[in-house]
Amino acid sequence: MTRDLKLFTGNANPEFAQTIADYLNVPLSDALVGRFSDGEIQVEIQTSVRESDVFIVQSLSSPVNDNLMELLAMTDAIRRSSADAVTAVIPYFGYARQDRQPKPRTPITSKLVADVLEVSGISRVVTIDLHASQIQGFFTRPLEHLYASPVFVSAIRDMDIPAEEMVIVSPDSGGVERARYYSKALGCSLAILDKRRTAANVSEVMHVIGDVEGRHTVLVDDMIDTAGTLTQAAGALMKEGAASANAVATHPIFSGPAIGRIADSELERVLVTDTIPLDDEAKDCETIEVVSVSEIVGEAIKRIHGGTSVSSLFDDDGQEELEFDEVNA
Repeated sequence: MTRDLKLFTGNANPEFAQTIADYLNVPLSDALVGRFSDGEIQVEIQTSVRESDVFIVQSLSSPVNDNLMELLAMTDAIRRSSADAVTAVIPYFGYARQDRQPKPRTPITSKLVADVLEVSGISRVVTIDLHASQIQGFFTRPLEHLYASPVFVSAIRDMDIPAEEMVIVSPDSGGVERARYYSKALGCSLAILDKRRTAANVSEVMHVIGDVEGRHTVLVDDMIDTAGTLTQAAGALMKEGAASANAVATHPIFSGPAIGRIADSELERVLVTDTIPLDDEAKDCETIEVVSVSEIVGEAIKRIHGGTSVSSLFDDDGQEELEFDEVNA
């Protein structure tokens, strides 16, 4: 007997969940996800999920703790309703930057979140572009790590910039692997920015490693938070004689002064995905454009439900094949 596929969403990004539902040609199942008068999370699953294959779409974006608690409560309610499996689809995995102890007596909060999610009863996690790949090892349950790179590579190609006139730029040493993938996929050169971070959410770009003079540059990153790194990087590239500065980043966190910084910067285009919904200020910023990863997530859900390969989604343009090739090069 084939299990029914049931798709639910919390309040983090219901529009994204609806686009996934449209791709899968299934309705969003009914659930009450609200608040009691004192602010406690209130959940009531209003659709039968007995022996169903359930997927809950919920980014851990702002307000992070509320969205996390919604996901935990929904998972518990669905488990108690005799679902066969519960998959947490977390397009943006909050707390991912707290993946290690940078100094004594600090928590590894991403590991704590992984533990709490497993205790709540999840069977599997689906996420996109983790800030730190080692977070996959924090889970004992299966984790499907998807990539936004196919849609970004396509969008960059649509810019119609000749490969010899384009440079992919990593904003720091930690993003070199990601930037190398893009440069290989697009057949263009690579540059790296050397920066020194003086405090949390504060960075100072030191100099550019690579030739960007007269070329159109594209910074690639997994997220944009306060946009300090991004805008300083764009300024550094333009000072080195770049023809233009553009950027792609999967998760548009856009906290604090981010939008103002982007609007006032030398960035020509900033491409982000719909893993986190944009507020009105971000929507009004002409520099920011959104490309959707809902089809990638929808296809992953379809394959998980059908018991077929998810990694083959990225055989042509994705990061997994590239990493395998590099190891064996």
